[in-house]
Amino acid sequence: MAVRERENTAAPPLPEFELPVLRSIEETGLSLSFLADLVLKLLYYQGQGITGFEISDAIKLPFNGVLEPVMDFLKSEQFCEVTGSGGFGESSYQYAISDKGTTKARELLERNMYVGPAPVTLAQYRRAIELQALTQVSIHEREMREALRDLVLEEKTFHQVGPAANSARSLFLFGPPGNGKTSIAKAIGSVVMKGAIYIPYAILVEGQIIKVYDQVNHEQVELPRRSSSRSLDHRWIVIRRPMVMAGGELTLETLDLVYNPISKTYEAPYQVRANGGMLLIDDFGRQMVRPHDLLNRWIVPLENKVDYLTLQTGSKIEIPFDVLIVFSTNLEPRDLVDEAFLRRIRHKIHVGNPSFENYRKLFKRFCKIKGVPYDEQGLVYILKEYYQKRHIEPRACHPRDILDELIDIAHYQQVMPTMHIDLLRRACESYFVEL
Repeated sequence: MAVRERENTAAPPLPEFELPVLRSIEETGLSLSFLADLVLKLLYYQGQGITGFEISDAIKLPFNGVLEPVMDFLKSEQFCEVTGSGGFGESSYQYAISDKGTTKARELLERNMYVGPAPVTLAQYRRAIELQALTQVSIHEREMREALRDLVLEEKTFHQVGPAANSARSLFLFGPPGNGKTSIAKAIGSVVMKGAIYIPYAILVEGQIIKVYDQVNHEQVELPRRSSSRSLDHRWIVIRRPMVMAGGELTLETLDLVYNPISKTYEAPYQVRANGGMLLIDDFGRQMVRPHDLLNRWIVPLENKVDYLTLQTGSKIEIPFDVLIVFSTNLEPRDLVDEAFLRRIRHKIHVGNPSFENYRKLFKRFCKIKGVPYDEQGLVYILKEYYQKRHIEPRACHPRDILDELIDIAHYQQVMPTMHIDLLRRACESYFVEL
């Protein structure tokens, strides 16, 4: 059971994967016509003039050698014109869309409305994931103890968690609710996130745009400035290795490409956003989809480390599946999965109820955090009257929750929150419900 949430504020080591230097359109893997269409849509949305520097910043490609011939093409086709200059060189020219360009841009926006960083190719994405594989993250016992220091775990459970996190494969956490399964998963995620990787803003597949970067699930890491950075491929953004969580909202549809019929672009599913990191399926078994169907969806990715996604055209694309996937459930495994699937899960860990000794440790710790003086006699009262007489199973979350109830009651009565028998009795009567 976690005592407090800690933010991962330390800057992660930068990825060893180096951004390539781009000197020509060919090195981007994209065509001149694709880049011209992208820039033209940008000029259309901009309305007024925009400089070459600003186009480079929006498209995330260097002007010299890459966007320079694109602008020359647009000018030669009379899709745009130079309206001024703010300095030396074509990158300082100010460009504006022409009437002919406006007509063309509207046609392009009927196909898709994407305007932003230029995408990378699927081949480039596969290569980058391969070079930054999760297996490069090595987790040792000392790091695991540090990550789990705010949890009170049985030693047996702790020694199972470390190898599972280090495997970079799959993990099944099960056991009664309230004993810290989600907290264990988040602690594993914090260790996985100690590194950084490059991911693209978007991928181009068969002429379709798939958005990968997600501000909600991806935490950007600032890179040190370099004098030669203008020539680098800034279609890639450096982030902490991701930890993506999905709960009851998870469906089979959200595990495939999500098509936006308005923008005519795709959003990457959970497992693609989690590539190079961890995907936590929390509260497994509570989803709208049947657990058996959901588990069948993972069989090929878990075994082959690749996943297959479907475009609107019906085409299947093969995409890397480099994810530590963690299933966390309060339900009995026998009610969710069969032996064949469990065989494919590398590690299975039961997170059981705390021993009474660990329960005492939790109570003492939460008393200190919440400013309630610890009283051994008060704890003995709770153990005897509620856990022994009423046969209530102890949960790791109980000490925190009981103390929260006690504090609410004390504040209402305008008395100091202490482990007085009367306050404890009222807190427990309010908290425990006979099912």
